Amino acid sequence: MKPLAYRLRPTEFNEVVGQDHLVGKNGILPKMLETGKYLSFILYGNPGTGKTTIATIFSEKSKLDTYFFNASTDNKAKLMDICDTTLYHDILLIIDEIHRMKSDVQDYLLPFIESGKVTIIGLTALNPYQNINPAIRSRCHLYQVRDLEDEDLKKVIERGKNELDIRFSISDEALDLIIRFSNHEVRSALNLLEATSLVLKDGDHLTPNIVRMVMGMPNLALDGGEDNFYELLSALQKSIRGSDVHAAIHYLGKLIVLGDLESIARRLMVIVYEDIGLANPNLAPKVFTACEVAKKVGIPEAKIPLANAVIEMALSPKSNTAYLAIDAAINDIQTIDTGVIPPHADNKAIRKNPAIYKYPHDDIGSINEQNYMPQKIKNKKYYNPKDESPYEKALKTRYLEIEKIKKLG
Repeated sequence: MKPLAYRLRPTEFNEVVGQDHLVGKNGILPKMLETGKYLSFILYGNPGTGKTTIATIFSEKSKLDTYFFNASTDNKAKLMDICDTTLYHDILLIIDEIHRMKSDVQDYLLPFIESGKVTIIGLTALNPYQNINPAIRSRCHLYQVRDLEDEDLKKVIERGKNELDIRFSISDEALDLIIRFSNHEVRSALNLLEATSLVLKDGDHLTPNIVRMVMGMPNLALDGGEDNFYELLSALQKSIRGSDVHAAIHYLGKLIVLGDLESIARRLMVIVYEDIGLANPNLAPKVFTACEVAKKVGIPEAKIPLANAVIEMALSPKSNTAYLAIDAAINDIQTIDTGVIPPHADNKAIRKNPAIYKYPHDDIGSINEQNYMPQKIKNKKYYNPKDESPYEKALKTRYLEIEKIKKLG
């Protein structure tokens, strides 16, 4: 029998979860299919988010003759054979790992894209703005395939549960555990669900300990019950944020017993920037080093560098000013018209008239009165410094000096 993940692979856009911005009713891809106007595009996002599935559905719905090309393993000769078919009709070319495309292959392909003979769908797990050659990137639309949320995975798991040969219930904690161990990848989540079903009978209840057993991990019964892993991570963060060093060490201990060093390290690196931030910026590289050491030495010794990091984080001064600043900026960008780059910060305008830009290093203190905010939000302030630590207090003093000069502009 085919694996559960294969059997549940979507064949329609409405079966794809978490990507409504691309494949929903008003998504760009259904609109292309409705109008019959096919644009070349690149789908980028983490593994397991649905890039290949979306490309395959688009291919089937487009009715175009479709070819697959792996930029990592296939050569120019294969591409030439594919492009030869355009003598008879236009084609769709799905290029996996497009960021690995060699320059000679790319140079051969570009004229076919320009003429519309070949429409491409590129697939990559890397940032296309940094890892795809500009010549290809400029001829394609870039669409992000977003990371799946817990609710998206829950829908898929429920669908998969109904596809299995037996009927069983599943606890919320077990569901969360499957999602965590799958790293939010649909295929991995369904594979784990199918594996757990092998040890169940009709009418059984799937618990976290059964999931751990299937994963080859020890059974755990913390506090006589089943702690939700994400709740433990949240409790660790709240304890560090609240400067409760004893609680922080307690929750770290629980998480270490559960053995997922990647999740612990990821959360600690978030905490050190979100909750400690500019109050103690030298702590961030120390936490990163402790996490890398922990992953290198593994359990049980990993507890030592992690404990060192958590104790210092809990006792450190705290500041969330950078976190609040970037959140506010992103919210404005997403909800209002923030305007355009002012001429004296725009290279195109400066090349035409260099005099409009005042080079700060030519001024006393390397500061001048020019402001670089778009005109529409010229008075917007995002960063509001605290003065609860020596470092950020010094930043605040510097900030106020700069603001006084900028007001002259």
